[in-house]
Order: sequence, then structure tokens, then C-alpha cells
Amino acid sequence: MSFFKTLVLSAAMTVASTFVHADEISHLKENKSSVVAFYNKALNDKDADAAISMMGPTYTQHNARIADGKEGFRQFITAFKQKYPDSRSKIVRVIAEGDYVVLHVHMVREPGTRGEAVVDIFRLADGKIVEHWDVLQQIPEAIPIQTPCFDVGTNRLPVLVASAFGHFF
Repeated sequence: MSFFKTLVLSAAMTVASTFVHADEISHLKENKSSVVAFYNKALNDKDADAAISMMGPTYTQHNARIADGKEGFRQFITAFKQKYPDSRSKIVRVIAEGDYVVLHVHMVREPGTRGEAVVDIFRLADGKIVEHWDVLQQIPEAIPIQTPCFDVGTNRLPVLVASAFGHFF
């Protein structure tokens, strides 16, 4: 194969791969947006109907304390709203890969308390939320380590930036 043909083929493959990569990035951004909107409707607005409208035809709940399905979710939000009307959840990080979106959240159920560090994992299908897992950790009054629960840490920032830069270029 001549140098020119090789060059043209390489350029065409690079352009094609860029379009695929752009589609993937768009898909991840849409999934992140969907999950953040869902989370805010559910846990901050405590609007079960609005959140349920963002779910797929089925919803699998992996938290053993919450009943499975949309009705179980509705019951949870109703009870949560009654017990913790002033709760707030601040999304600290949003990470997406494929059809999964992970939220790192600082949830304060009762104002004036330290709250909990929460990791929620969502799976989407066709842009709708269909599955959920979570883990929660109380934030202790005295933290025995130097790095708080929600600090990126200045020593990690260059690694995160380099990783993100490498992902896009």
C-alpha cells in the first residue's frame, strides 16, 4: 500500500473514531444529566411522581430497606418526606461509564447534623433509570484521618486532570 493510501486510511479511521468517541461522550453527559435530575427530584424536592416519570418500565432496587419497584420507591420517598422534610443532598461528584452513573453525595437528613457520605449507583436503559444500588456512611464527629469525606485532595488533583486529559485526547 502506498504511503498516500496509508495516510488517507489512517485519517479516515481517526475521524470515524472521533465521531464514535463524541457520541459516547454525549451519551455519558445525557445519562449524568438524567440521574442528577432524578436525584434532585427524588431526594431534594421529594417529588416521587416526577422522579418515577424518569424511570424505565421496570425499576430494580438493591437497597434491602426499600421495597423493589416503582411503588416501593414511592413509599420510600413519601416516608422520607414525612420523617426528614428539611433534608438536603448535595451531589459532590458524578461519574459515568456506559449505562452506569455513580453519584457521591453529602446527605444531611436533619439540619445541624454532619450527615452521611452516600454513593449511589444507577443503571440506565434508553435514557431511563432502571436499577439502583447505594452505600451510606455516617460522618463521625471526630474524623481520625487528615482527608475529609468529600475532599478531592490537592495531591490527587494532578492525577485526575491528567486522567481526564488522556481520556479526551
